[in-house]
Amino acid sequence: MPALSAHPSEGLAGSLRVPGDKSISHRALMLAALAVGESRIEGLLEGEDVLRTAAALRALGAEISRDDDGRWRVWGRGIGGLSEPEAVLDLGNSGTGVRLLMGVLAAHPLTATLTGDASLTGRPMGRVAEPLALMGARIQARDGGRLPLTITGSAEPRPIGYRLPVPSAQVKSAVLLAGLGAPGITEVIESAPTRDHSERLMRHFGAEVEVSPEGEAGEGRRIRLTGQPELGPQEVRVPGDPSSAAFPLVAALITPGSEIALPGVGLNPLRTGLIDTLREMGAKIDVENPREENGEPVGDLRIASSVLEGIRIPATRAPSMIDEYPVLAAAAACARGTTVMEGLGELRVKESDRLALVARGLAACGVAVEEGPDSLTVHGTGTAPQGGATVESALDHRIAMSFLVLGLASQQPVTIDDAAPIATSFPDFAAAMTGLGARVTAGPS
Repeated sequence: MPALSAHPSEGLAGSLRVPGDKSISHRALMLAALAVGESRIEGLLEGEDVLRTAAALRALGAEISRDDDGRWRVWGRGIGGLSEPEAVLDLGNSGTGVRLLMGVLAAHPLTATLTGDASLTGRPMGRVAEPLALMGARIQARDGGRLPLTITGSAEPRPIGYRLPVPSAQVKSAVLLAGLGAPGITEVIESAPTRDHSERLMRHFGAEVEVSPEGEAGEGRRIRLTGQPELGPQEVRVPGDPSSAAFPLVAALITPGSEIALPGVGLNPLRTGLIDTLREMGAKIDVENPREENGEPVGDLRIASSVLEGIRIPATRAPSMIDEYPVLAAAAACARGTTVMEGLGELRVKESDRLALVARGLAACGVAVEEGPDSLTVHGTGTAPQGGATVESALDHRIAMSFLVLGLASQQPVTIDDAAPIATSFPDFAAAMTGLGARVTAGPS
């Protein structure tokens, strides 16, 4: 895909339904494949990452199809019922897909090899492999626990009690998915709550999952899963992805004269750190028609352009907004004063070293920034940043979209060298933003 450029824009207006939640889409497909019978999924994200997960599950024996009306049907094989694939499973750029699939495979007596693109094969998988090995899986990987990786699941997986070394929803979910196939109780203990879509969806499909506070002040969580349930087929409605909503949301906040609506966005309290933070900075964000769909809170967002003030964001908030820091940095660049973000070490092992890329991209756009080992300090311009740079996306969809958002509020256009990665999570991003009035064009500015 060619480069994309975002140009200084007038106020954004209109309504946009953002793509389905990527985290829930992956999990809905996997749990439907482990259920017995036909599940139907509405609103599934049809981005490259999720389509790779669907293809991998087909290769493992699940029947998956898409109706003309956009609904997906999954005929599950039951827990332990997947079959050995005939070829390598290529998960493309999907870190969520490969890590969660490792959990599924760990409880199946089969051997499968997983790989991905240049970005994914550089990302460490050891944090997932370690607890799965304790459950009986055998895993061989490249140096540093990197893909390609071959996993042989256990015919008799063992339940474990596992304390997460660092908060990670992907590691937690992999252990719980493996725990579905193990007799007895599998426990995961986390020092800080991470997104709980796996727990909510497992309950929706019929698993018994108990969650209780952990730690002296109850700041952590203990999750107890009863293994070997019979999961029943379900109807799943996937809410709009709050991480995808973050881009038009921030674009409206920093582009003067904007007012937009984002209906049907997931508002899981463990995913709303960005909204909480932006409100503390002075953002005008209203939630209308709050409701619940398959155990997940959902609402309609209304956003108006706002004067933002820099703040200090504590490290404890990172798990609830780890994917949103790049676009938050774009908002901080336009704010008055300094914004300090702490606890960002996890950003260095995402699709790219997001911390370094954000710092480098902001500096190229004329924004003063300081990068620490796990922190980022942005000295806001209080007005439209300079812009005028070409920013490397490094195969990272969130870096690409974040700097396109910044370009809408800059003095000069901002160009992304390669917009192809955007298709992994927000396939129609450029068209959707153009529909709101943004000036996004193909090629360099």
